[in-house]
Amino acid sequence: MKIMVIQGPNLNMLGIREQHVYGPMKLENIHSEMKKQAEQFNVDIEFFQSNLEGEIVDKIQECLGDADAIIINPAAYTHTSIAIRDAISAVNLPVVEVHISNIYRREEFRHKSLTAPVCAGSIVGFGPFGYHMAMIATMQILNEVKMIKEQQAKAQAAQQA
Repeated sequence: MKIMVIQGPNLNMLGIREQHVYGPMKLENIHSEMKKQAEQFNVDIEFFQSNLEGEIVDKIQECLGDADAIIINPAAYTHTSIAIRDAISAVNLPVVEVHISNIYRREEFRHKSLTAPVCAGSIVGFGPFGYHMAMIATMQILNEVKMIKEQQAKAQAAQQA
């Protein structure tokens, strides 16, 4: 199994920008911790960060046939990007949205997520630990999908017998 982690604009500046909001941890450290967790789950993990909306859309589309699930922090595009929302819908993969800060405690324009309704779930406000939670949630979803497929295969085999 493979999980793609997609990070949106300005997340490459973690540890530098607005530490009172996002904390001191750098993106590389978050990815390092996620990689350790992926090894424990025996899954492949890949990381991608871009400040460009179109590149994020392209990466989501590339996940079709290449990844089993996506963990995404669309960052500021959460509130503005119909294109990213549509890409998430189009690939029809389990997607877990993560936000380091609690978007509902911030400026009002951040309270609306355009992407959340097309994701399996959202984790907000737990700092970098939210990515750990997203990994656990993603593995739970993938295990459920696997069980459903196995049950469907058994039922189909029984019908053919």
